[in-house]
Amino acid sequence: MLAQVQLLFMVVFLEMSLILLFLFKTPLRKLIIMTLDRVKRGRGPLIVKSVAATVLVIMIYTVYSIRELQSRPTDTVNPTDQILLAHQILQAALMGFCLFLGLMVDRLHHYIRELRLLRKTMEAVKKQDRALDNGKNGEASNLKDEISSLRNKVRQLESDNEAKEKEVKSQKANSDSLKGQSEKLLLEYDRLLEENQNLRSQLQSVEQNVSHSDSKKNT
Repeated sequence: MLAQVQLLFMVVFLEMSLILLFLFKTPLRKLIIMTLDRVKRGRGPLIVKSVAATVLVIMIYTVYSIRELQSRPTDTVNPTDQILLAHQILQAALMGFCLFLGLMVDRLHHYIRELRLLRKTMEAVKKQDRALDNGKNGEASNLKDEISSLRNKVRQLESDNEAKEKEVKSQKANSDSLKGQSEKLLLEYDRLLEENQNLRSQLQSVEQNVSHSDSKKNT
């Protein structure tokens, strides 16, 4: 009996130590988590459940024995029964506490593992977000470069258009001046043509007068 109580105390202290180690982030906690992960693979969970069920049955039987001893008349209870009753109460309490702490260890291990998976998932999501942000920044920079190049092309086209407009205006001005000069030349040509015709008419009239005067002299 004493060895059983000592074993239960050892299990309780071991479970309390595991719970305390779970509360602080140390390399030993990582080792314990890896060990429990291996224990929960294969037949490990079945063995643990079998042991827990056995302890639960023993605790129920001990509680039943305690109830039976407590139900006896006080006159029939001797000191040995009182010692046995106290021992069974301690044993039942230790077994119940041991099961409770084992459940806490299991739940803490489960929650820590889930938390690690959530952190890994969050880190993966953050990496994806960073990659997307970097891609968006790269695309934005490319778009900015394209926009700046297009703006430069538009400015170049505007400057070329202005230069061509100036050239057209200058050519138009030259054509207007040439047109004015050609009109002046046409007017001058018309005037000279008219003078030429006048001179020819005068010359013909003079020749007629001369021929007429010559004919009179001969007669």
